[in-house]
Amino acid sequence: MGLAMSYLRVPPVLEGEPDPTRVARRVFGVPDWRRRVPVAPLDVGAAWQALHYLVTGDPWEGRHPEADVVCGGRLLTEDGADELGMDVIYLAPERVKPAADHLAATPFGEVAARFDLAAMAAAGVQDAGRMDDGVRDRVLRPAYDALTAFFQAAADEGQAVYKVMFPTA
Repeated sequence: MGLAMSYLRVPPVLEGEPDPTRVARRVFGVPDWRRRVPVAPLDVGAAWQALHYLVTGDPWEGRHPEADVVCGGRLLTEDGADELGMDVIYLAPERVKPAADHLAATPFGEVAARFDLAAMAAAGVQDAGRMDDGVRDRVLRPAYDALTAFFQAAADEGQAVYKVMFPTA
């Protein structure tokens, strides 16, 4: 079993509620949350950790603002993941803009230079041992481009980003 990730753009205050933890419970606390949100979530699936590795050079850590693209932010569900069935990471609007700027200024070819399946597997990147060389252009490039557009739209609208991690079969 692995993990998958989806991204959702949300106004920093949702219907008068400024607390990101309460917003997360309201948004993600219903089984059909994907159909209820006004803007469709961006799904990167199981590619999330490979993307983080390409962006930062590390499977979990990294410098800001690039680390904020995938793993950065505030974990809202430390004690509530069982309640929601997923982990939710909140990235405040003031951190979204620098991440968006970093993505816009960093073409995929630059981060793709880190694509080394042996190094990724040794670092513990999810599914790296099952990937082939084609995944770089078939999966990671479109996901990177989608993240770049997603973060730019969130930054342009002053929105927060909620990242949802959930188990896959």
